[in-house]
Amino acid sequence: VETLMAKRIGFVGIGTIGKPMALNIRKGGYELAVFDLDQSAVADLIAAGATGKGSPAAVAEASDIVITMVPDAPDVEKAALGAGGIIEGLAPGALYIDMSTVDPATTRKVGAAMAARHIRMVDAPVGRTVDNAYAGTLSIMVGGEAADVEEAMPVLKCMGTDITHCGPLGNGHAVKLVNNYISGGILALLSEGLTMGVKSGLELETILEVVGATFATSGIMTKMLPARAFHGDFSPGFKTTLSHKDIRLGLGLATAAGLDAPVGHGVYETLSRTIAAGYGDDDFTSMLRVNEAKAGVEVRLKGQGD
Repeated sequence: VETLMAKRIGFVGIGTIGKPMALNIRKGGYELAVFDLDQSAVADLIAAGATGKGSPAAVAEASDIVITMVPDAPDVEKAALGAGGIIEGLAPGALYIDMSTVDPATTRKVGAAMAARHIRMVDAPVGRTVDNAYAGTLSIMVGGEAADVEEAMPVLKCMGTDITHCGPLGNGHAVKLVNNYISGGILALLSEGLTMGVKSGLELETILEVVGATFATSGIMTKMLPARAFHGDFSPGFKTTLSHKDIRLGLGLATAAGLDAPVGHGVYETLSRTIAAGYGDDDFTSMLRVNEAKAGVEVRLKGQGD
């Protein structure tokens, strides 16, 4: 019987987060086949001992487990089910893991197409930042049958530390969208509230000290923003365009749940304005910059290098 460690892994989508994830699978000792539409993206992986392939199907043919990490639902459908797609290359009984962030309906649709070919599927979207991706400390939310999740676990452990089985296929994506919907909302509110406070004559340090000691505190305020944005660094850990997509998908879930979601619509509008201001490829903390520009202030921590 083939041991778990002997499994050959395929990885499709070597982007900002996908690249370090794939590198960590390679570091875990797995044989790895990779594909990206941008051929230059796979160079670092080939240098690390992975094999470059010409299509998702070619990756699948060389793999027992294939992972996708691509931008949006149409990309997942194309990579998984399209011409030259994963479904053409995977053998019956193989496992397909989608780690992109898409809507649960797309996941279930792809899962049904895979199941018709006797290919098993789990969804395993990730949380946290690109730094966590390199460190192998992503949070991973998994949906699927218990046996399939168990089989995926050794590979997932190469990439993440907090791995939660959230229920059947699609539930990983559902909880990821709930998480990103809430975090986008918190960041949008902080962007307004902190800008308002600084414009009113308060020191940022004072606001953080007071709010940090109440129930209004958050990891976004105490960790994420001080790490970069409060020093004027908006380089992308999580791009504005991706947050915009996640809120759009979240609003779809909200509508399906019968909600009007006025807050979510406000967050979506804030992100739309942030993209219109030219910050689409910068970090989603750039929501702060749109408010700063309106108020004519900068929300920054005093200290070295500023």
